[in-house]
Amino acid sequence: MSTSLMAPKKKRKKCHMATGDGKCDCSKYSGLDDDIIYEIYLNDLRKNLGEDPEDCILQRVINVNGLATAGYSGRSEIQRVVRKNHSAKQEMMTAERDISAMIDQARQAMAELEKRRTAQTEEKEQPSIVSSSPATPTTDQKPAETDEEAGHGEDLIVTPFAQILASLRSVRNNFLSLTNVPSNKSRRSSGSAGATTPQPRILNPGDDAYTKLSLETMEELDWCLDQLETIQTHRSVSDMASLKFKRMLNKELSHFSESSKSGNQISEYICSTFLDKQQELDLPSLRLDEEKSPPMSVRKKEKAGGRVVPMSHISGVKRALTHTNSFTGETLPRFGVPTPHESDLAKTLQEIDRWGIDIFRIGDLSVNKPLTVVAYTIFQSRDLLKTFMIPAKTLVSFMLTLEEHYVKDNPFHNSTHAADVTQSTHVLLNTPALESVFTDLEIMAAIFAATIHDVDHPGLTNQFLVNSSSELALMYNDESVLENHHLAVAFKLLQNEGCDIFLNLNRKQRQTLRKMAIDMVLSTDMSKHMSLLADLKTMVETKKVAGSGVLLLDNYTDRIQVLENMVHCADLSNPTKPLALYRRWVDLLMEEFFQQGDREREANMDISPMCDRHSATIEKSQVGFIDYIVHPLWETWADLVHPDAQDILDTLEQNRDWYQGMIPPSPPSGEAPGDSDNEESKSERQHEDIRFQVTLEEGEGDESSTM
Repeated sequence: MSTSLMAPKKKRKKCHMATGDGKCDCSKYSGLDDDIIYEIYLNDLRKNLGEDPEDCILQRVINVNGLATAGYSGRSEIQRVVRKNHSAKQEMMTAERDISAMIDQARQAMAELEKRRTAQTEEKEQPSIVSSSPATPTTDQKPAETDEEAGHGEDLIVTPFAQILASLRSVRNNFLSLTNVPSNKSRRSSGSAGATTPQPRILNPGDDAYTKLSLETMEELDWCLDQLETIQTHRSVSDMASLKFKRMLNKELSHFSESSKSGNQISEYICSTFLDKQQELDLPSLRLDEEKSPPMSVRKKEKAGGRVVPMSHISGVKRALTHTNSFTGETLPRFGVPTPHESDLAKTLQEIDRWGIDIFRIGDLSVNKPLTVVAYTIFQSRDLLKTFMIPAKTLVSFMLTLEEHYVKDNPFHNSTHAADVTQSTHVLLNTPALESVFTDLEIMAAIFAATIHDVDHPGLTNQFLVNSSSELALMYNDESVLENHHLAVAFKLLQNEGCDIFLNLNRKQRQTLRKMAIDMVLSTDMSKHMSLLADLKTMVETKKVAGSGVLLLDNYTDRIQVLENMVHCADLSNPTKPLALYRRWVDLLMEEFFQQGDREREANMDISPMCDRHSATIEKSQVGFIDYIVHPLWETWADLVHPDAQDILDTLEQNRDWYQGMIPPSPPSGEAPGDSDNEESKSERQHEDIRFQVTLEEGEGDESSTM
């Protein structure tokens, strides 16, 4: 209906509401202009809607427009009043009923608006944690994805602290729009240096947009207060994201484990390896488990050799070293170790800065001394020997000593793996986005941490050592058992004669390097994975919300956090390497797992997930490993150094596709229906994309808590 006013006719007809003498109270309007009559009537109507005298109400039709936006008041703006019929009182009552109905509709509309706002708020506080870009586009996807849809957009915020920061920044901008306060007079600018911040809109208090923005701002503040009220003072900011990520991963894995026996085994492996769970002891179930397990006296006899190592002694440190004095008084070989393949080795090491170098070939050409050769080459190329006055012979002596303390019989955790992680860390340090960020001491600490991170690894998992009540587990109170042992052995080896490569560091430098190395090696404990990922994600998103175009690592916490994640990424870099190398690493790791499973079977222990050579599904486990662990980590790293790691992500997704394609197909329809593993493989092959994705929704039915 039109909202314009229809002017009354100039010449009035006889009023049908007149009394017998032909008079009515309408006569008080005689002689007045129609516009004035309308204004008088409109003012009267606003004063007392519905209670005008019966015999002086003119003919009217009321059109109420904009009631929903005006709120719940029945006396909203009346936009049209015309003379139309003679039953004035009845029309007024009808109008009141219409207004009441419209008020109800307005209330319903406001309730629906509030419901939608609540849903949007819940979406903000319930992000899902996994990688956001699919490995392979499917037919259901849009033809083209923007950077935002691919997970690299600036608006995709999933960690709680960054969400709160983003909301408060939005509130601040809204405040400027509502109050018209000059932003140049505020204590802080609306964005960090180098950031592009949109100018706030200037709104007038009477505008609908003003009211709407006011409500939205209040809701943003309420949401921030709700989140801040739930933060426990003893929890760090990183715990907020870490606990959320663990909860979401547990939910994803619970669905995955219900699909089949193999899915359950893979879920158990991921949970037991990559989630640092606080173990809750259920006494009734504990008693049942104890009845099934062998007595402690039997388990003690099952330990290797039955030998008890004194607690004050660092086990694994050898006394006799085969390399001692092997180059005394002689010129060092070009790459630190003598080899008949020096020229071929030189050609291979020309690619020391390239991601995906063939570390196995380096091992062959260096006569099984890949760690010494790689570390010596990196120290030389970075000029660290000169910077920290490290004698070349001392470096080689330490590296050979360190390499001999890696267990050669381990299929996976040997010096070749250490060399691979060291070279990968070296390449990541060269990332253009991190150029000139770290000091020489920090760079040397990262390289050193990579070289020592698995020294004297027994080829067994932390959980095995804890379950078997090993001496190492007792020494380190079940906490990062192997990682603590690696550090103890490495720093003990520095005390060997002619092995102290840090001899010429001053006291402060030595203490700083030791602290950094400890932090980085402890971060290679895979049970800390989710905490590391949460820390990195929070850092990336916080810097993103702050609007800083440059990553400013201006304190130790931020700097060591990036270095920890860098070494962790290097330790989980096998799936990002060329497929031939990746497949070889997978075979070696699975063989080491199977050897542990064989020991567990012989000792009448529960076989650890993925360690039973008779039931493990290698291809499917690698797909799950990438989906739930590797891709989320590397995607977050790629956000940190964007766009420098895109090639690494591309290789990772290609390798994932290859293993997805190698999952055995479903059996012919004539086979027994009970084989759930085979039945699910067909459906798995239909979902080619990365399963665990970073989205803004955690899913229906999740807990409302976000902390």
